[in-house]
Amino acid sequence: MPAISSLCVYCGSSAGASPVYAAAAERLGSELARRGIRLIYGGGRVGLMGIMADAALRGGGAVTGIIPGHLQDREVGHDALSELVVVDTMHERKAKMSELADAFAVLPGGLGTLDETFEIVTWRQLRLHDKPVVIIDIDGYWAPLERMIASMVEGGFVRKEHAELFTVVTEVDAAFDALEALPPPRFGVDREHI
Repeated sequence: MPAISSLCVYCGSSAGASPVYAAAAERLGSELARRGIRLIYGGGRVGLMGIMADAALRGGGAVTGIIPGHLQDREVGHDALSELVVVDTMHERKAKMSELADAFAVLPGGLGTLDETFEIVTWRQLRLHDKPVVIIDIDGYWAPLERMIASMVEGGFVRKEHAELFTVVTEVDAAFDALEALPPPRFGVDREHI
């Protein structure tokens, strides 16, 4: 995999019930700054999003947040970022995040994080992009998702190769190792339907 210059991270606007989630978000933000990789994320100042962005900024990293106007107050838009892009809709947010990112990572989060994760994996399945997706399974948080997808494969609703459109790791540092170890894109992108 060629070196990435920007990583889109999906994660919670809440810190979650366990301190290990916040520690992972802080580690990811710090490591992105140390490696000179721009963080692309949902633009919030609260929860794991804020913890990660603040850690990247403290480390001297570049951070771009993308947030819809209607969520700027609810997710408390982060006004100290390198760049905060305010868009009109959730669809625009997700499209802009995808456009700016070389790869995607997923930390623990709620329904919004799950929505973003499934959409970006589905876009890869449909060949709308061929960028790597790494799920960081902190403390077993995403293990039920892995089981669900295995069940979908077994039930005949997901092809086995589509269950391999993302990589699962259990530590932040392993996400970078996984990104570096991934082969170059496997297929062309259907730009006509992006």
